[in-house]
Amino acid sequence: MSAAGRVLRLLVARGETLAVAESLTGGLVAAELTSVPGASQAFRGSVTAYATPLKSEVLGVDAALLAERGAVDAEVARQMAAGARRVLGADWGVATTGVAGPEPQDGQPVGTVFVAVSGPRGSGKVAALRLNGDRADIRKESVRSALDLLSGELHENASAQDTEENGGN
Repeated sequence: MSAAGRVLRLLVARGETLAVAESLTGGLVAAELTSVPGASQAFRGSVTAYATPLKSEVLGVDAALLAERGAVDAEVARQMAAGARRVLGADWGVATTGVAGPEPQDGQPVGTVFVAVSGPRGSGKVAALRLNGDRADIRKESVRSALDLLSGELHENASAQDTEENGGN
């Protein structure tokens, strides 16, 4: 089963939903998710905020942060994931931002990517990646990394929830 299939199966089993905010991947995470039959049971939708101003205008990323650091930043990725959750009304949000090439962006070299997950009850994580390869390779690996990060957070969140429900650590 694909990473997207595993993530969607977990979300459906938990009765939770997912939204995506993408920049450098330009809709590839959403495409990967929607390639799975039955994805609509958990996948709410996505925002492809390719232009930097859209990250603020649509997803609510702090405009001052974008002006200071640019779009290729860990905190920007975190805010994009949280914005996707909020705007699309989902339990979980995933975001991708980075530089696929061929030129550096915002002072960051090609292959610099941040993927983020925002979940219920304040859970979330950002991963900083340094990827090699051409534009297509970097985008493909970004999708895989985003889905893997989400999968890890879903498993971690489920373990924490089990612990709470059973009255301790």
